[in-house]
Amino acid sequence: MWVEGGRDGSRGVWWVGKAHRVARSNWNLSRSTHATARTCQNSLVSIRVGTDVLITCPHCERPALAEVVGEAPGHDDDGSPPYLLELARCGKCAKPFLAVEEDYGEGWDGEPGVLWPEQQRPLSAHVPEDLRHVHAEGRRCFSAKAYTATAVMVRRTLEAVCVDQGMDGAASGRPKPLFKMLEEMRDQGKIDGRLFEWAHELRSLGNQGAHYSSRSVTREDAADGLALAEALLDYLYVLHAQFNTFKQRRQNAHARRTAHRVPSPGAPQDSADAGQQASSDPAAQNEA
Repeated sequence: MWVEGGRDGSRGVWWVGKAHRVARSNWNLSRSTHATARTCQNSLVSIRVGTDVLITCPHCERPALAEVVGEAPGHDDDGSPPYLLELARCGKCAKPFLAVEEDYGEGWDGEPGVLWPEQQRPLSAHVPEDLRHVHAEGRRCFSAKAYTATAVMVRRTLEAVCVDQGMDGAASGRPKPLFKMLEEMRDQGKIDGRLFEWAHELRSLGNQGAHYSSRSVTREDAADGLALAEALLDYLYVLHAQFNTFKQRRQNAHARRTAHRVPSPGAPQDSADAGQQASSDPAAQNEA
């Protein structure tokens, strides 16, 4: 390449050489940057990428092996366990979905739950872990279209709630039937009349699933049972705690406002302050 410069062209040759050196330097820098990025990427240890997980596909609703093609571990600051996000592809319909696993202290649980396409929202970390596991098993039964088993797990969720609330009679050594435990929760004010009615119907649904009869549990009944059981968990462990936090925060704010309140000039004073002011007022003393 030739660029005209001075009369002999020497100046142009110098600029061409400089441009060539700058371009080669940028190319080497680009190669180095890409190599560094590849090294950093390769240094990340894969947990699930390249492996298959057994899951009910949210698209075709069939049990299938899905290949994990991407992942991202993470954790929140609210005390919930670490999680592993997994981008996977169904081995039957080939459609992608996003799943999550959790680590409760013994490694990833190996039972990923689907996050997208959205099926059900995850239960709050305020719900005790054992209760979350029982309810999650009911969800898996529903995803597998095992509606009778779903009804049984709904009833088991109710029993787990009663035991967690101390209604099982463990102190007296006399186990109680589920209906009695639910009555005690109502009598102690842990649930109101409407929630007791919900729980009673869920118990009846669970009995229908647990005992053989000509009546089968429908998909609609199983879905409603899961939703009502989830609402009961939210009321007892999430909304109740949230309301207490809200109430305490407002009480603390009111106490701070009261402590820093400055009395207005015409505001009445208490008797001690009024007596002290009268004793120091010469006019009041003369009148006395």
